[in-house]
Amino acid sequence: MSAPIVFFDLPCIDLDKQAAFYETVFGWRITPGPFPQTRSIQPFPVRSPLPGTLRQDPMDGSAQSMPALIYLGVEDVTATLASIEANGGAVHAPRFEVPGVVVLGLFKDPAGNPMGLVEMDGGKPKVP
Repeated sequence: MSAPIVFFDLPCIDLDKQAAFYETVFGWRITPGPFPQTRSIQPFPVRSPLPGTLRQDPMDGSAQSMPALIYLGVEDVTATLASIEANGGAVHAPRFEVPGVVVLGLFKDPAGNPMGLVEMDGGKPKVP
């Protein structure tokens, strides 16, 4: 049996700001964590089985280098990116289409963590 992904951790400096960002933009329910400098993200829907990729990346600090990403499914990438900016995040790449595959957008949360968006249609990734 392959090992499942069972947890994720998002680092930040300002817990309250980070919690407010994810609660406002994505509707996550965030509560006090098990340790003084943590917050718990209450369970939310996860697509299962969770697909993923391995990608070759130069990891040399160039513009093409990109760390591991978590992608969040949203109904409208453009509207979500606007909400991200309005709530302290930054757009890394505006909405773009990978023909025959998916619609994406990339952003950084207020702590600078890079994340991705996948545009969803009827509970499935939208394929342009």
